[in-house]
Amino acid sequence: MTPDEYCQRKAAQSGSSFYYSFLFLPPPQRRAITALYAFCREVDDTVDETSDPIVARRRLDWWRTEIAAVFAGEPQHPVARALQPIVRDTNLPQERFLEIIDGMQMDLDYNRYPDFPTLEVYCYRVAGVVGLLSAEIFGYRNPATLDYARNLGLALQLTNIVRDVGEDARRNRIYLPLDEMARHGVAVDDVILFRETDALERLLAEQVERARGYYAKAWSLLPQEDRRAQRAGIVMGAIYERLLDEIAAEGRRVMNERVTLTPLRKLWIAWRTWIRAS
Repeated sequence: MTPDEYCQRKAAQSGSSFYYSFLFLPPPQRRAITALYAFCREVDDTVDETSDPIVARRRLDWWRTEIAAVFAGEPQHPVARALQPIVRDTNLPQERFLEIIDGMQMDLDYNRYPDFPTLEVYCYRVAGVVGLLSAEIFGYRNPATLDYARNLGLALQLTNIVRDVGEDARRNRIYLPLDEMARHGVAVDDVILFRETDALERLLAEQVERARGYYAKAWSLLPQEDRRAQRAGIVMGAIYERLLDEIAAEGRRVMNERVTLTPLRKLWIAWRTWIRAS
C-alpha cells in the first residue's frame, strides 16, 4: 500500500463529513488535503486510543520528531511520507503541524475547560490551524482568506463539541465551559450522568449560537476573489451548518443520541454548494 493509499483509506474509514468536501477537488489538491486529514486522525487516535497518558505523550513526542523528518529528513510513517512532497511544494509551515499536536495533547492536560478562552485555544489548535493549512493547500490571493479559514475551523470544532457532548461525557470529558455551566445551573454530574434538563438545553442553545457566530464571521471574511479556490472549505462549512441546525432542533437529546446527516444528504449538500461557489 502506498502512502497516498493509506491516507485515502484512513479518510474513508472515518466516515467524516470532511471526506465529502474532498470529492470534487483536482487530484493533487485531493491528495494533499487527504494527507493532512489523515495526519489529524492519526494524532487524534494517538490520544483517544491510548489508555496510559504517559504512553500517549511519548507517542505525541514521536509525532513531533516525525514532523521534523517530514521537513528535513526521512519520515517513517506512511502519513508523514505522504506529507513530505506536499510540504515541499506548498507553503505549509512546520509550526502549524506542531500546533495541531499541541492541541491533541491538551486532551491529556484537560478533561474540563474552565472558560471559553481556554477552550478557544484548544479549538484553534485542533481545528483553526487545520483551516489555515487547508487554505494554503487550496490557494488564495487575499491574506484575509486566512482569517476566514481560522474562523471556519473554530466553527466546525464548536459544532463537533455540541454534537458529541454525550459521547465525550462517556469518556469523562466535558468541552462545555465550566463557568457557563455554572451560570446556567448545570452541574458536572448533570453532563456525566446524561441528564436532559431544561438548564442543559439552554446551555447547549448558547453553544449553538456561538458556533453560528463563528460561521457568520467566517463567511463575512472570505474575499470574493478566493471563493472559487476555497470551495472545498465552503462545502464543509455548508454541511456542518446544516448539521448544526439539526443539533439545535434536537436540543437536549444530543446527550443520548448522536445527530448525523445521511451520506446521501451530505453528498447533495456538497454538490449543490460546490456548484454555487464555482
